[in-house]
Amino acid sequence: MNATLPTARSSAIATLGIVGGGQLAQMTAQAASALGVEVAILERAAEFPARPLAARCLQGDWNDPRELVRLAEGCDVVTLENEFVDADALLQLEASGARLHPGAHTIRTVQDKFAQKSAFAKAGLPLPRFAAVESPGEVARLAREWGYPLVLKKRRNGYDGKGNATVRSEGEIERAWQQLGGGAHALYAEAFCPFVAELAIMVTRGLDGAFAVYPVVETVQKDHICHVVRVPSPAVGSHAPAVERIARCAVESVQGVGSFGLELFLLADGELLVNEIAPRVHNSGHYTIEACETSQFENHVRAVLGWPLGSTRMLAPAAVMINLLGAGPGPGRPAGLERAFAVEGAHLHLYGKRESARGRKLGHVTALGSSVEDAQARARAAADALVFGTPS
Repeated sequence: MNATLPTARSSAIATLGIVGGGQLAQMTAQAASALGVEVAILERAAEFPARPLAARCLQGDWNDPRELVRLAEGCDVVTLENEFVDADALLQLEASGARLHPGAHTIRTVQDKFAQKSAFAKAGLPLPRFAAVESPGEVARLAREWGYPLVLKKRRNGYDGKGNATVRSEGEIERAWQQLGGGAHALYAEAFCPFVAELAIMVTRGLDGAFAVYPVVETVQKDHICHVVRVPSPAVGSHAPAVERIARCAVESVQGVGSFGLELFLLADGELLVNEIAPRVHNSGHYTIEACETSQFENHVRAVLGWPLGSTRMLAPAAVMINLLGAGPGPGRPAGLERAFAVEGAHLHLYGKRESARGRKLGHVTALGSSVEDAQARARAAADALVFGTPS
């Protein structure tokens, strides 16, 4: 191994480099530590949720290939907490000889949502109609063909609904175009999906192509942010095998390695349409920490290091996860902790972020139960006891 490794490295089974240090890195580092794997993290900020868990912390721009190479020194493999890292910088990291999973090609495809959907279309996956657009006039032409409403989206750097605009009439096209920075940013249009439920699934793909497939969940979204994840769900029903096949194909189509989160729309006639994929551990899979034999985070660590994947069997009949969101500005520590901790069977995860903001993800709570109703009652009791910031 690299001679510059810290002394503590000799006691670790392996060292995992993570680009990004938020809550996803935090939970990945917790899983890695349980396996005897040390973590090194590259972050732009000086303070971040995963910092206390890292054996080595680097502050720098993750789009700078020199910083990425510096992170990789002494690491057996590098992975990413988010898909927004510059793909050209990742290519230079791979050219340096570092092992990166998922790889630069995968990230380049997924981070451009039009390219992502094009890869899925080539693989024969079910999708809403979509097309690249270069002017408001092209949006209007598609609307005449598809009908209103339609959705205008940024091709890059959109998440939690940021970078999307629903267009309900021709008079709204110009506003949506300006809102998303059309011209300065590449956009694409997508036919609106009148879905009856939003489904999601986590799958982990190993270096050898083996899959670990998690249960299909129903997600409840509000203001484009995931609020609740439920498993099992009546909405899933007999659709689970089809969702699993689609997820495997989607990950293979982008040559993915590691844990991936796939989101889908379920239509009233039973048709499934792929929404998007995240090339990383994902919010819809947080329940797996308590609910499954092997969490999405542990299986991600196993996958990128080339180790056998663990069982995804659920440990209880049902699980519900509720995201803890900021009510407004204030400290990241919530009021009501004592009441939340008193809820039997509720597992509380706080991300250690210093400041609250309206809609900011500051933690989550998971509860297991004999039924979804039982699990949701426990999770809701703990979540409702907590308040982050001052409601605005």
